[in-house]
Amino acid sequence: MARDPSPANEERVRDADRSQSTILAAARDEFAEYGLGGARVDRIAERAGLNKRLIYYYFDDKERLFQEVLEHAYRDIRAEEAQLRLLDLDPPTAVRRLVEFTWNYYLAHPEFLTLLNSANLHKARHLAESRRARELNSPLIETLAAVLERGRREGTFRGGVDPVQLYVSIAGMAYFYLSNSYTLSAIFGRELLAPKARSERLSHMTDVILGYLLHD
Repeated sequence: MARDPSPANEERVRDADRSQSTILAAARDEFAEYGLGGARVDRIAERAGLNKRLIYYYFDDKERLFQEVLEHAYRDIRAEEAQLRLLDLDPPTAVRRLVEFTWNYYLAHPEFLTLLNSANLHKARHLAESRRARELNSPLIETLAAVLERGRREGTFRGGVDPVQLYVSIAGMAYFYLSNSYTLSAIFGRELLAPKARSERLSHMTDVILGYLLHD
């Protein structure tokens, strides 16, 4: 008969989980600020308040740590998206909710955008090597495909819409605007992060996406 884990073993597991979570949070901030190339394990250890050797013990090296940070970043956004319960909504409302969520999540988590910038500078090789990242993102596309198909069957949405292309358009409209807000503001002489401008951008994104999807 198997014995229950001892209290001492359970505490060691909790300590390990806490240490890894602390390291990942510190590494996320370091990578978001300096990118993969500029990030330093010494600074991550200092941010975490832990010994540098512990970082190498859990994550092997900086490259592996960056991959873990990216995986956790995707896990977090996909977990919050799942709370939208898009399949419980009528198709136009579901798409509108996804557009709003994506915009607001990017606004609330600028570190997510800077992490993606860094990942792309390295040709996304850390994500390409991560089966977990692909598994995390698949449910969103499956859900969006189901929403689109339901909209098509009900005569609300046009047919033949690729859910991946649609999501790239939603994410891209938010990502480009926010990632380039300083240059765009300077070029056009408008404060694109002012509350009114942010509200106008969200309305524009929603109108563009639904204008494409809605059946005449």
